Amino acid sequence: MKKNKVMDFFSALGRSLMMPIAALAACGIILGITSALMKTQVVAAAPWLGTGVVGFIILLLNKVSGVVFTLIPVLFSISIAMGLAKEDKEVAAFAGFVGYYAFLVASGLVVNTGIIDFSAVKISSILGVETVDMGAVAGILIGCLTALLHNKYHKVVFPAAVAFYGGKRFVALIVILASAALGLVMPFVWQPLSQGINSLGIVIQEAGGLGVFLFGFLERLLIPTGLHHVLNGLFRTTAIGGTFNGVEGCLNIFLQFVDKVPLQDLAPFTKFLGQGKMPFMMFGLPAAALAIYRTSPDEKKEKVKALMIAGVAASAVSGITKPLEFSFLFIAPALFGFHALMGGLSFMLMSLLGVIIGNTGGGLIDFLIWGVLQPGSNWYWVIVVGVVYAVIYYYVFKWYLSKKKISVDVAEDSDETTDGNVTTNTDDKMHKQAALVIEGLGGFDNIVAVNNCISRLRVDVKDMSLVKEDLLKKTGSLGIIKPSDTHIQVVYGPKVEAIANAVKEVMQY
Repeated sequence: MKKNKVMDFFSALGRSLMMPIAALAACGIILGITSALMKTQVVAAAPWLGTGVVGFIILLLNKVSGVVFTLIPVLFSISIAMGLAKEDKEVAAFAGFVGYYAFLVASGLVVNTGIIDFSAVKISSILGVETVDMGAVAGILIGCLTALLHNKYHKVVFPAAVAFYGGKRFVALIVILASAALGLVMPFVWQPLSQGINSLGIVIQEAGGLGVFLFGFLERLLIPTGLHHVLNGLFRTTAIGGTFNGVEGCLNIFLQFVDKVPLQDLAPFTKFLGQGKMPFMMFGLPAAALAIYRTSPDEKKEKVKALMIAGVAASAVSGITKPLEFSFLFIAPALFGFHALMGGLSFMLMSLLGVIIGNTGGGLIDFLIWGVLQPGSNWYWVIVVGVVYAVIYYYVFKWYLSKKKISVDVAEDSDETTDGNVTTNTDDKMHKQAALVIEGLGGFDNIVAVNNCISRLRVDVKDMSLVKEDLLKKTGSLGIIKPSDTHIQVVYGPKVEAIANAVKEVMQY
């Protein structure tokens, strides 16, 4: 039972981190385009890009998108508090921000008293407060603390004389006090911990190709659990991913310095970013999809074709791989193991070949913005290695699927009719699908909470034995994961948000 709770927590934590990470990725695209347009070579070729209204707009977008990366800790605090809260999520989000600020003020007071020498740690001005800079770790701690207190006290009832301060209003009060108390303690804890984190980052960096391989391997291997978001978050936003000019985390470093220092200086940090994903996202997985289609029985080919085309588009263009990965994860886990090994090798090869392409995505968009448009990125190696990956993936998948006589399961079409008439209303179709999903999850009474990430419907249930997996597959599910006895993840791909919203609407009727 304890193991289940731990898995549930980390799964929920990974889901909560997706909101700020998605915002960072979107801002990163804008930052990348504007940074490329502001390059000396580009402006020299097209002077109108650096002057007048056009130049001002480019500069504005560059600065506005760049400032988001200085807000990562507070974004983490808000999103984690909201994501881990079971009810009244907006109250938890508000408390997450207030708690983070109280934490900063309290830790700042400790630092400024001069009780001990904190010169060994980084001191920064954060939201106007001079304090110990714990980076994303502070946001994660306060987000988790806020969610814990919120879930425990958001319905507390006080005597009539002070009833006004009960319930939701008490959450902010208790979070402020608890966060301030934590802020008083953390500077003393952070000093040795910070030195340890920096040492770990140095070890990983000095491990060379092996360290990069292990990162890439684990990044893919953890996909089914959702814990890859936690791994990525640590490398992207803390000293484990490297430190450069006082900035911690490989993603933070890349996006804050991509237009300020020679691109070559950022190579030690981009090796943990999007470049390592591009050979298998843009070439390997699409080739695997072709093998899956060609080895499918004739009666399944058309449906498999539609599924594979959608998956290839998501993977190759935007770097969303789960629709393809989950299509073979459960029917051929050995192929997923092969895919994880190739993922690690991809990260290692891109690093060894001197590729310097940052940001988080591994699709065509990031390849063009952060690779082709950035002089000195050595982007051509992605294509060279990618072609080899395509050949290897195609023949390995085709050989294994043919030998084992395995084919991808495809959801059966369900008739959408009402009193003999075909229903064309999109909302009606979504609600009918949602009703089937609810039934597949064991019914209304069996569902505790419904959430989603980029590709998965994440549901807490009372009794897992009531879940009907066959029915869930008929709703278009690409796979089902059960991290614990009370939590189930149903994979739908990019359309999951619409399904999650429809399920929530039906449950409110």
